[in-house]
Amino acid sequence: MRQSQVGGPIRVAIVGPESSGKSTLAEAWAERLRREGRRAAWVAEYSRAYYADRPYISSMADIEAIAAGQLTAEARAACGADILLCDTTVLTCKIWAEVAFGRASPALLRLYRPQDYALTLLTRPDMPWQADPLRSHPTQRDWLLDLHRRELADMGIAAVELAGGPEERLERAGQALLPLLAA
Repeated sequence: MRQSQVGGPIRVAIVGPESSGKSTLAEAWAERLRREGRRAAWVAEYSRAYYADRPYISSMADIEAIAAGQLTAEARAACGADILLCDTTVLTCKIWAEVAFGRASPALLRLYRPQDYALTLLTRPDMPWQADPLRSHPTQRDWLLDLHRRELADMGIAAVELAGGPEERLERAGQALLPLLAA
């Protein structure tokens, strides 16, 4: 099995606007891969753990802490895994900072390493909005999708876009992973 560019497991970034099916995909895909005998780990979106015991007030320091926490969670989950499915990445934090504050801080940019992922999946918001205390852009998901597309293109990342229902997304994600498993 081919390792990602930073060594260790094949790292898969699952990114996209809020309420676009990232968590649903990551959890179901990890389960499917494990049933197939793969050592797959799913890294949940760290912001949920971060805000579990504090009010949802977003400062640049919070976004920086969430980015660092996401990377720490990825490093922990990578131990013993052959495939690491990351439900969001520091890319989300970068876009969040730019939307909320007009820019990403130098500290946040030092944590932003989109090339660390062997595969990037971009989920489209083609499903009904699901309200959540950490979500705040129910009518701007297409705009957020475009921000993700532009940032990935600027970084030279050829993301695979996923749309449709859960099974269609799982199938497309699995097909995108196959070349990495064969290498």
